[in-house]
Amino acid sequence: MEAVAIDLAKASTMELVNAASAIAAELARRTPPESPAACMELAETLAAAGDMQEAALAGFVGVVDAGREVQRWGYPSTRSWLRSRLGMREARAKERLTLARQRHRLAEVSDRWATGDLSFGYAATIADAIARLDDTDCRAAEDILLGMVEQGFSAGKVATFGKRIRDVIAERDGTEAVPDADTRRGYERSWIDSTRSLDGGRYIKGWLNAEDAAVWDGTLGPLAKPAGADDHRDLSERTAAALTSVLSGGHKATKVTVICDLETLTGGDAPARLTDGTPIPAEQARRIALNAGVSPLLLGPGNVPLYLGYRVRFASGAQRQVLETLYPTCAVQGCEVPGTLCEVDHVDGWVLGCPTDIDRLALCCGWHNRFKHARPDRLHIAKDANGRYTYRVPAPRERTIAAGGRPPPWLQAA
Repeated sequence: MEAVAIDLAKASTMELVNAASAIAAELARRTPPESPAACMELAETLAAAGDMQEAALAGFVGVVDAGREVQRWGYPSTRSWLRSRLGMREARAKERLTLARQRHRLAEVSDRWATGDLSFGYAATIADAIARLDDTDCRAAEDILLGMVEQGFSAGKVATFGKRIRDVIAERDGTEAVPDADTRRGYERSWIDSTRSLDGGRYIKGWLNAEDAAVWDGTLGPLAKPAGADDHRDLSERTAAALTSVLSGGHKATKVTVICDLETLTGGDAPARLTDGTPIPAEQARRIALNAGVSPLLLGPGNVPLYLGYRVRFASGAQRQVLETLYPTCAVQGCEVPGTLCEVDHVDGWVLGCPTDIDRLALCCGWHNRFKHARPDRLHIAKDANGRYTYRVPAPRERTIAAGGRPPPWLQAA
């Protein structure tokens, strides 16, 4: 058992974090008491402590995000860092990033959260509700939602009301509220409802099946990426701008790749799949094939020349088609740039003698391709059984230990 003795008032932030980590590790190893009443009390106390730790984590993430530190270590975004290094699911990473970015606008929520008077669930719900409001509406929404908390509403009910916060503001301003779209529809065909508002705008709600969703993602996804460090729009705003660009013709045509066996096209039952792994029923795959061009992707030196050797530097169209099937996104772990927008990368470097052969190529976004060329020592490259390469950017501490050195001062104490 590791002893932890620390002066809370004099300890550095790093010392406090290390102490909290040691205590958490010891708690995880211990067997819970046999008394249900004791465990109930311990669970409530530990959950409250966890909420306060989440408040501290939001502060750390906020500084990392504002300083764009993750880009320096090869991550395309703070959310990808949260997923890759902290092991968070997409929803959890989005929730924590929203909290980190909005806590400075929620003074009362932040104070109550940090002192244990407000749970993480309530704080996350309120932060999500005000994320797209201006500062005046933000303060009004914070008061309304905190009032619901004080009245004893559950976090789930506050979350439901938080989704309708724009309705509350619209009612206050005397404008039309978002209409209640009919959600009792079948999920066999795609559908979209569109209703014009009094001020000339338009409310849109709908659902897309897997085939149409693939077209949506392939067309709008790349256009909805952040435009740069100064792009402060959230994903919903960027998606709306991308849709407007497509409707006005300011986009290029896209394609949907469906991967299946020959037997599936000739009547078999084996399902097909999209490049992101989404399964497609065999019957639907055959229907798509009837309305689209079908081209075989052969991983061999027979029908399609996939192995071009050293004399040819640039990959052929057939090679790129295969690579886009293998790589739905950039080969760098955590990077979300679609493979269709990536560059063909020679894994070992063409200048260093890497041939332009399909088993020595991968897809990298332009930023990571340049990062790999400039800092090859910062990437770990692995290859799986399917022939797909994965580039991983180790964390700062991993690199330091691998080099046999000591962590820099900023990693030892804060």
